[in-house]
Amino acid sequence: MERNLALEVVRVTEAAALAAARLMGRGDNVAADHAAVEAMRSAFNAVQFKGRVVIGEGERDEAPMLFIGEEVGASDTPRVDIAVDPLEGTTIVATGGNNALAVVAIAEEGGFLHAPDTYMQKLAVGPRAKGVIDILASPTENLRRIAKALKVYVEDLCVVILDRPRHEDLIRECRSAGARIKLIGDGDVAAAIATAKEGTDVNVLMGTGGAPEGVLAAAALKCLGGDFQGILKFRNNEEAERAKKMGVADLNKVYQLEDLARSDVMFAATGVTFGNFLKGVQFFSGGANTYSVVMRSKSRTIRFIETTHYFEFKPKYE
Repeated sequence: MERNLALEVVRVTEAAALAAARLMGRGDNVAADHAAVEAMRSAFNAVQFKGRVVIGEGERDEAPMLFIGEEVGASDTPRVDIAVDPLEGTTIVATGGNNALAVVAIAEEGGFLHAPDTYMQKLAVGPRAKGVIDILASPTENLRRIAKALKVYVEDLCVVILDRPRHEDLIRECRSAGARIKLIGDGDVAAAIATAKEGTDVNVLMGTGGAPEGVLAAAALKCLGGDFQGILKFRNNEEAERAKKMGVADLNKVYQLEDLARSDVMFAATGVTFGNFLKGVQFFSGGANTYSVVMRSKSRTIRFIETTHYFEFKPKYE
């Protein structure tokens, strides 16, 4: 992947963000997600690559577009694997909240874990705490290690956790350890990215969320120099059996960042709503402004892109 394909793919995340942002605050999760998926799939038709979806909207029988195994792109080369989340934070958009993103990650063929549609216990930190986390250790022990690496007190740390009943014990322990907590309703990819960006006041992501989103978070953190660990958490035997068919041999494996994003990766995201990492779409008469990030793990290049779109002149795919 010598070409920086992410600079081309950012047009895809922009298209998805623009479509989803039109439905911000309308209270319709399904419509917002559908708009993003349609726009992203259409925009892929102009990208000069042959991409295979390995993290997408689900199996072929569950998703009419961007399903796992679908091929997208306008060329036969280069051949790459892609992980997509056309709208990371559907509920966020529906309620007009913060930190919704349109996301695409690209790797060499075989470069991403083919994560089943199940849950994953996650632990994510930025570059200064890389190498010190252990998902098998207690939250208290991890907070102590992270605080030591950052040269702060545990009381100075801010932990992001999805606001779910399953996290009651985790929240209780983090509070007992003295850490500050930011509860979020959705959008843990954005939260994982925020751990690696100075000035966000986010130091660590803990808790259980979607496994596909875990792969996307790992791809972003690989570009940012952060760290990530995950363990698949199956809700039933059917999910475990599907995982085995997808090549998951050890159902209890602790996945390191390099297990989830094995090759060099590229990552592109566009803000849908305003967040810690990116601004959201801003509409004006006849157009809109979008705010995106494009990252590459090989060169550790991070580009922030502000784009002004005039709808009268936009190609049909956008």
